[in-house]
Amino acid sequence: MECISIFDMLKIGVGPSSSHTLGPWRAAERWLAELRQKGLFNDIASVTVNMYGSLSLTGKGHATDYAVMLGLSGADPEYTPIKDIHPLVQDIKNNKVLKLGNEKGIPFDPEVHIIFHRKFLPFHANGLKFEAILASGQKKSKTYYSIGGGFVVVEERKNAKKKNDAFKTFPFPVQKGAELLAFCEQEQKSISEIVLENERSLRTDKEIDTEINRIWDTMLECMYTGCHTEGKLPGGLNVKRRAYDMHNSLKGNLPYNNPQEWLMTIRQTEVKFRQILQWVSCFALSVNEVNAALGRVVTAPTNGSAGVIPSVLMYYLVIENHGGNFEHIKQFLLVAGEIGSIFKKGATISAAMGGCQAEIGVSSAMAAGALTELLGGTPEQVLMAAEIAMEHHLGLTCDPIGGLVQIPCIERNSMGAIKAINAAELALGSDPKEAKVPLDKVVQTMWETAQDMSSKYKETSEGGLAVGVFLSDC
Repeated sequence: MECISIFDMLKIGVGPSSSHTLGPWRAAERWLAELRQKGLFNDIASVTVNMYGSLSLTGKGHATDYAVMLGLSGADPEYTPIKDIHPLVQDIKNNKVLKLGNEKGIPFDPEVHIIFHRKFLPFHANGLKFEAILASGQKKSKTYYSIGGGFVVVEERKNAKKKNDAFKTFPFPVQKGAELLAFCEQEQKSISEIVLENERSLRTDKEIDTEINRIWDTMLECMYTGCHTEGKLPGGLNVKRRAYDMHNSLKGNLPYNNPQEWLMTIRQTEVKFRQILQWVSCFALSVNEVNAALGRVVTAPTNGSAGVIPSVLMYYLVIENHGGNFEHIKQFLLVAGEIGSIFKKGATISAAMGGCQAEIGVSSAMAAGALTELLGGTPEQVLMAAEIAMEHHLGLTCDPIGGLVQIPCIERNSMGAIKAINAAELALGSDPKEAKVPLDKVVQTMWETAQDMSSKYKETSEGGLAVGVFLSDC
């Protein structure tokens, strides 16, 4: 049974895409680590990176070329200052030299050594192969697959058993929603309490709290940055940042100097229904505008859907003014991470495999379930909320214009957040015993829908809005 930590679902990284940016970045790091382990690192004379399938078709728009250069250079997506990213890449382009692992300079021309192949590899839509020529003339290569949410695997899955062995310590291993409910009933615990017990088998309470704090601080900083940054997004579509103007029209005149003070000022604003919609949309847009500009975000479960969960959590903390504290944030993220893992295990969180239902749909389900528990819902109502949210995202296509995570991706986060809140309210007002569709059935249906969906609508920019709207119109 595959067991996934919430910290696998909620990862800190750089935008604009977890599958096309963070995944390839981590693959590059992993490949270098393997060459070091084999004692081959110092013998590397040149490196070529081959992109396949969706990574090729929308790789430029998703900064996949940037990601592999940064990964090969030894930069860390969690900690490298955002301001250093463009200069580092520009230096490689100008000098045609890459400092491998930040240690060893090798000739590297991105136009020559990063190759975009249109064909798909059979194992997964997001394939990339690293090739090294050693000083002896010998070639060493390895193929990785970025399967969504920053997860990276190799087809042989040689390391999967070793990783899964570590997770056998989970006291409550969950593959499906029904199993999660059974554990809640057996232990008389909430979903967040069951998930916390699993996390405690991997980390101390202090480590769990520290990491959750780091994740929330990153989300909060991301929203703060997005709400205070104006201008247009990079990439050529000339998309204007909207969170800045929306925020200015909503925030009032109370002073603040940092994200924490900002939260307090929002709590003091008088909010009516229409303004609730505006605030939630503002938070969601702010995150994904930062993401589109290669900013630092948290996969939730992906970069393209990173705005849904923080905006719904902000709705609970400051718009509805529940006086939430760290324990509420922790509870929310524990539940959200577990729901996301159920979708990953039973279907996919990769738009290249399942369309946008796998990203915005899953994030909306995660947020809906997490909000429901915070609002006092039972475990059954939590899963009901997650099911409702996904049910109304089934079949959602991934058709980014120009291969950029901007149109329609940014707005979809706003829509996913609003649907999550509504799904939570519907579940809280319902008797789960009367529900006709269990969560596990909607997960299965989502996967069946993904398999039936044309590849044109799976992050290839070959169908839908991506071809229906001309770039010249943007």
